[in-house]
Amino acid sequence: MKTAKTISIVELLSKFSTEHKSIKWLEKIRWDKEPVCPHCGGIENVAKYKSKKHTYWHKDCRKAFTVKTNTIMHSSKIPTQKWVVAIYYMLTARKGISSLQLSKELGITQKSSWFMLQRIRQACQQGSFKLSNVVEVDETYIGGKEANKHTHKKLNVGRGAVGKIAVFGMKERDGKVKAMVISRTNKQTLQGKIHSNIQPQSTVVTDDFRGYLGLSGFNHHTVNHSAKEYVNGMAHTNGIESVWAVLKRGYNGTFHNISTKHLQRYVDEFVFRLNEGNCQIDTRDRMVSLFKGIGNNRISYQKLISS
Repeated sequence: MKTAKTISIVELLSKFSTEHKSIKWLEKIRWDKEPVCPHCGGIENVAKYKSKKHTYWHKDCRKAFTVKTNTIMHSSKIPTQKWVVAIYYMLTARKGISSLQLSKELGITQKSSWFMLQRIRQACQQGSFKLSNVVEVDETYIGGKEANKHTHKKLNVGRGAVGKIAVFGMKERDGKVKAMVISRTNKQTLQGKIHSNIQPQSTVVTDDFRGYLGLSGFNHHTVNHSAKEYVNGMAHTNGIESVWAVLKRGYNGTFHNISTKHLQRYVDEFVFRLNEGNCQIDTRDRMVSLFKGIGNNRISYQKLISS
């Protein structure tokens, strides 16, 4: 088996030592050979600006653009090199990197690094592919314990999942992961997600939660967790539970608190790291994979902070 090639931060900074090198690398990933106008999609009649570095003019739609136009880096004053380093840190930190830590690494404000990280997470959005073969399915809850909250923040309606956010996940054996924030964990919601994200007739393994009862269209196997049964022949949910373990280590050890509004982006980050950014893939390939998702993912600061 081929050993994945890792890149140290020293090697990374050497390769992307200037803004010019960083932008040219980004142009190669996004456009390959010829610049494509992000305003209209045209590739003909595109010319370089002589007075503005790395800027192009499309004669057909009469608009200027750069490789960062309409991407997560749109209108950013932060150098491209720092964007490259930020993505490197996000991909190589198994439990994620906090905006405070990143601000120290890049020499920018915590507010700017938080905005950067949220935009990078935007590029980590999960695709519309479907899982197949043997797929493990489970749900988990993200949030602080009621007992640990200040009195005025306690809901006083029970324990366990009270006050937490539900996340639903599916993991293909020896394959990819899909996960999403859900508002309810009832039968209609859970089975609807299974049908829309897993190929029909696949083998689906769940625990004995009542939301999975009567699942049709699949080869359904269960493990009876309530009776302390965790493996039943080929049936177990250890794979998807290991995904939850990593997600919760990030929540508890790195981020400490994630709002409901932004949780899906954090989930997308962890899923991307497991699918495309895991340590079995060359670091450079992992970065290319993420950079390919930067287009048409522009998001404003106002949209991020709006209620």
